[in-house]
Amino acid sequence: MDNELSIENLHVSVQGQPILNGINLNLKQGTVHAIMGPNGSGKSTLAYAIMGHPGYEVTQGKVWMDGTDLLELEPHERSRAGLFLAFQYPTAIPGVTLANFLRHSVSNIRNPVRKEGEELISMREFRKELREEMKALDMDPGFARRYLNDGFSGGEKKRAEILQLSMLRPRFAVLDETDSGLDIDALRIVSDGVNRLMGPEMGVLVITHYQRLLDHIKPDFVHIMFEGRIVESGNSELALKLEEKGYDWIREKYPEFEKNASQKPVEQSSPVTG
Repeated sequence: MDNELSIENLHVSVQGQPILNGINLNLKQGTVHAIMGPNGSGKSTLAYAIMGHPGYEVTQGKVWMDGTDLLELEPHERSRAGLFLAFQYPTAIPGVTLANFLRHSVSNIRNPVRKEGEELISMREFRKELREEMKALDMDPGFARRYLNDGFSGGEKKRAEILQLSMLRPRFAVLDETDSGLDIDALRIVSDGVNRLMGPEMGVLVITHYQRLLDHIKPDFVHIMFEGRIVESGNSELALKLEEKGYDWIREKYPEFEKNASQKPVEQSSPVTG
């Protein structure tokens, strides 16, 4: 369906270990969905699988965006189609400045048929837009001359991710624990940046452990993931219930999944887990 990111019965394995066990989710442009869940439940695995990380094997299911089969596309093609992933742990790229990275990225997104070596977006237009977006995120203009994420603090990395989001303007943005490592001021700035971009042309999938992010980015829908499945869905009150009660009531409600969990190794949040 157009204007929709649709995930149907998605199963994903990492190094032969099943992590996702049948995810179903429909995210429309103009809406905000939040996914919460205990460590190892598969939240980051979902994000990386959608984006096409080669370490994640989709063993069953479908992922469609605006009528396009994402599973048939390479990661850069998914990006050009309008999908964006803000990483939980952004990678440093020494030798490539943030400005140079963004100019190439923006040129490729806005001109999908562009080949490497062909003309980039004009420097004058790019600089003007970059300065405006950095000002909105309360970023020093000199930040653009630094190497991408190299020596950045946790808060600087997350601001750089939101700067990329603001420059690329995707149809769908997946934010994988963007609040991780942020102090109160940085959280507010990053959240304000996301809120400023939200509108009818962008859908947002927020992956988080904490209610504090959802105090700033208001979700239309909240989903609880447990052992590779979405087991509960609701509105913002569901996140408040988790804040109050934790996940014990989920484990008690779905004991059959907890039993299966005890039979597999514990996951850690990393580029190849959940």
